[in-house]
Amino acid sequence: MPASYEIHAIRYAHLDRTARHNFIDGDPHDGPMPLDYYVWAITGGGRSWVVDTGFDAAVAARRRRQLLRPVDEGLKAIGIDPAAVQDVIISHMHYDHAGNHELFPAARYHLQDEEMSFCTGRAMCHSLLRAPFDAADVQAMVGKLFRDRVVFHDGDAELAPGLTLHRVGGHTRGLQVVRVHTRRGWVVLASDAAHFYANWQQGRPFPIVENVAAYLDAFRRIEALASSPRHIIPGHDPLVLQRYPRARPDLADIVRLDLDPISD
Repeated sequence: MPASYEIHAIRYAHLDRTARHNFIDGDPHDGPMPLDYYVWAITGGGRSWVVDTGFDAAVAARRRRQLLRPVDEGLKAIGIDPAAVQDVIISHMHYDHAGNHELFPAARYHLQDEEMSFCTGRAMCHSLLRAPFDAADVQAMVGKLFRDRVVFHDGDAELAPGLTLHRVGGHTRGLQVVRVHTRRGWVVLASDAAHFYANWQQGRPFPIVENVAAYLDAFRRIEALASSPRHIIPGHDPLVLQRYPRARPDLADIVRLDLDPISD
């Protein structure tokens, strides 16, 4: 049997918006449907992996997002020192997943070949495609590459027994999801393969998309990777905080994904 890990979802920011902004075809009801912003921590066997790095206060102000708790404070609340983290997984290079450039000084960054090619290539000539990227994030990743701190992956990869990466694309060309073995089975951190449960469950893509067909195909892939639909974790849904138990009673914005949901 593969190793079993604990997984924490750590909310660090929030954006109020309505449903029509969250589906490629809009939404006729257009009620409140806010976005939460998360990073994730995977721990086990004396090691820690951080999935995505979020953004900082300056980016929050520039992009008009509400920073609730800096990422480093959220990690420290569950006993993870960012300076000691050895491995960071970047699901994709959008600004809300690849910022905080100097927060993990000892870490190697795991990234798909296709994602780096995408965010440094001719696709970025189009303002619509480059809008969710931040040039400083891309430049910082190139800097890490020249310091031997980037590990590239081409498709599926095993980082450790029970911890694997899988390129799905769609939202960005090199988006990767993370499959983690836990005490309750295989959990898939879908990141932006599905911002919300509704994107995936209703087959309605989020409007920021590089390839619609690949985005829709990714739903089948994450379903095949997860032990059940209850093991798929969307990337921005506030319902995650309602469905999973708190890491500690005093931490309303940090939940345990390796434990069974408390509601559906």
